[in-house]
Amino acid sequence: MVRVRKPRSLLECLRQFVVPAVFQQAQRAWPRRRQPRWELPRLVIVLCAMTWCCGDSMEERFETAKAFYVACHAKGRRPGKTVEGFQMALGRLPMTVLRLAAGGVRRQIERLLGDRLVVGGFVPLGCDGTRLECPRSAELERRMGQAGKEHSAPTLWVTALVHLRWGLLWAWRLGQGTASETHHLVHLLATLPARALLVTDAAYFGYELARAVLAAGASFLMRVSSHTWLYTEAGVELDQFREGIVYYWPQKVQKRSGVALKLRLLRVRGRTRHGDVWLLTNVLGAKQLSLETAAQFYRWRWKNEGLFRTYKRTLHKVKLMSRTVRLVHREAEGSLLGLQVLFAQGTWRMPAPREQSSPSQPGAASAKTGASATGTSEPQATGTSEPRSEPAKPVMASPRRVLLEIRREILNHRSPQRRRSFAERLTHARRECRVRTSSKVSRAWPRRKDHQAPGAPEFRTLSSEQKLLISNSERTATQPIR
Repeated sequence: MVRVRKPRSLLECLRQFVVPAVFQQAQRAWPRRRQPRWELPRLVIVLCAMTWCCGDSMEERFETAKAFYVACHAKGRRPGKTVEGFQMALGRLPMTVLRLAAGGVRRQIERLLGDRLVVGGFVPLGCDGTRLECPRSAELERRMGQAGKEHSAPTLWVTALVHLRWGLLWAWRLGQGTASETHHLVHLLATLPARALLVTDAAYFGYELARAVLAAGASFLMRVSSHTWLYTEAGVELDQFREGIVYYWPQKVQKRSGVALKLRLLRVRGRTRHGDVWLLTNVLGAKQLSLETAAQFYRWRWKNEGLFRTYKRTLHKVKLMSRTVRLVHREAEGSLLGLQVLFAQGTWRMPAPREQSSPSQPGAASAKTGASATGTSEPQATGTSEPRSEPAKPVMASPRRVLLEIRREILNHRSPQRRRSFAERLTHARRECRVRTSSKVSRAWPRRKDHQAPGAPEFRTLSSEQKLLISNSERTATQPIR
């Protein structure tokens, strides 16, 4: 961990992640035309503060965010006074600048949190996407189109990477409502940290995506369905299968002489056979990634849904406010950056988890029950495991309580009667720890289709010719290059 000076105010905590080096790097992509009233630091800070402030309109949020910035920089030059000028300056800001700023914040998160991001030797990151509704302006309807039912509002698609232990937003990519999540994920591979383990559902799995993850030097844990064909060297008894080595080699890849992927298939058993979860990973060793740890990682994939709920409901981003294509993308980019900084501040102020010894009992890592990511009963991993040191249950930050502390700091930044600093109050913004005894689904939604869990993959036995081709390709890959 990196030792830094203990901050006290919101601005000091914010500067721990949005450091001057972030603006210096992003400034290189800024156009030469100067905007004296709205320089890059002012735009980014006010844009993030508008995400945290209360207000039914953009004008209300802008006035609160601008007043907070002016109060914190009383001796500096004042920013612009009107929301129209702010939007004009924001529209001239290239998206590359905001992406570079988000990359700098991401590097600061990795630097400050350090070993907290590592769980079981990996940095588990889940990937999922959601749609954001946009206003029905003529420009947005013409250029963004419809993604849902006929005559529906234009939408913006967000694909996000989330740290599965802390629920921390790591990276994201924006697109139209009809954008491909898989293509977004391929672009996000460049943001993965060292020892990253990508956890996705069955909608993301594919040969090209798996090759792209391997080329990026990362690991993956992806759910497969009955649409996936897997090859084995011998026959497989489906009822007794738990884990084993398989080859992923689609027929279209075989026709173009593609390489077969040697992977490891894991079966996480549920209460019923239809509730089993089949996971495919490139981590072949059970010591590196056990079945119990893989099951825990996949259960944590609900952190993606929790992040989207915080973004839409807590920050009131179910529907964006901007009415042009340029502004709606910058509003979404800035609000996601504010969400990332909000989670980072809360996670950073939480106490670090300690190591504790886990009992060597069958299925100890998956003994808890509850709702799984498929909407059915939570899968339970069975089997024995040796005694090992596992991280204790960490203290999680409550996004709602962190947001309330930020809003209290923004509204009372001039009050001299504050008894405790903002950083100290963040340590008490913790999520409640309770054991769930009921389903996460409160009632059945009307006119909603029942969810059907993905089935088991299709197994096929390798022929002699296929075994020879795989053996030759593996021998060629291991030969030294002269």
